[in-house]
Amino acid sequence: MTARISLLLLIVAGCGGSPKADTDGSDTSQSAGTSQATSGSGLASTSDAESSSEAATTSTGGGEASDSLNEVQSGSHSDSQSATGPAEDTGEVATSSTGDGSTSGSTSGSTSGSTSTTGETTTGDTTTGDTTTGECMAQMGPAPVELGSANDLAAPGAYVLLAKAAITNVPGSAISGGHVGVSPAASTSMTGFSLVLDPSGVFATSPAVVAPWKVYAANYVVPTPGNLTVAVLGMQAAYIDAAGRVPTDFLNLASGNLGGLTLEPGIYTWGSTVLIPDDVTLEGCPDDVWILQISNDLDVSTGKSVLLKGGAQAKNVFWQVAGQATIHVNAHFEGIILSKTGITFQTDATLHGRALAQTMVALDMNAVTAP
Repeated sequence: MTARISLLLLIVAGCGGSPKADTDGSDTSQSAGTSQATSGSGLASTSDAESSSEAATTSTGGGEASDSLNEVQSGSHSDSQSATGPAEDTGEVATSSTGDGSTSGSTSGSTSGSTSTTGETTTGDTTTGDTTTGECMAQMGPAPVELGSANDLAAPGAYVLLAKAAITNVPGSAISGGHVGVSPAASTSMTGFSLVLDPSGVFATSPAVVAPWKVYAANYVVPTPGNLTVAVLGMQAAYIDAAGRVPTDFLNLASGNLGGLTLEPGIYTWGSTVLIPDDVTLEGCPDDVWILQISNDLDVSTGKSVLLKGGAQAKNVFWQVAGQATIHVNAHFEGIILSKTGITFQTDATLHGRALAQTMVALDMNAVTAP
């Protein structure tokens, strides 16, 4: 009995010491295990991140990997927010979660209409095009009458004044923008010009003709005679062309009295004299064309004007006149006059165009400028 009691006391004493040692060991072992597990988890997390980074690198390339990953994460986050939260939360998520500027632009573009309207939609034709600037809507009319190049002395387009019989001038005129030519008449048919023949004999100069423009006559040295012959033939061909244009858009408009009217582009035909007792306006665009066929005379009253509006250009206005064209004192005229007979500019009348006559042109202290 005593032996059993002693044995029990020994067992109890042994059990009291072992639990303390076991508890310390267990704590230490548990701590070490936890640390190892944590470390292992950390390695696994790092490995996963690297795998994700490599995957992103493989799919998006190089340094864009992290941005691509961010975009993927941002996209999923944004989708989640937009599905469950208000629109304003979606905007905040898109702003905070995007990577570089391109991602932000695309994200905001998909979530905000205002972003997309800052592009071409608001700066294109609706604000700067035809609808707001009033850009001219061309009507065109007929094709222009061909006069040739202004740089070709064998073309009527090189001359601001061209006549077959004579060109006279009362000193005080100023002619610019083109040459002056007469053929088959000689230089003696040109009066009031104080011509000075160039040493080459090819052309002359005059106080009335603004440099660098020159005067040419049929009796000057080659190549002038040949050039003028071809230019005059071109002038006659232009007259025939203008006179034969069809179909007529306006026949005998206002019985030939154009005072106060505004004419749109087109072909106009009159079987009578055309009078301009008051200002007349030709309104159109820069490429629009007018051909005015007049079977008798053209008469512009004193102090009255032919005016261009809306971008219309004098080079595209052709007055085909079978009779005399008379531009009275202080009147102003626009366009190309193709006259079968003569053209007369009275004192101080002005022309922005060309005077091409199959007989003569008479000047009286006029300002004439080619278009």
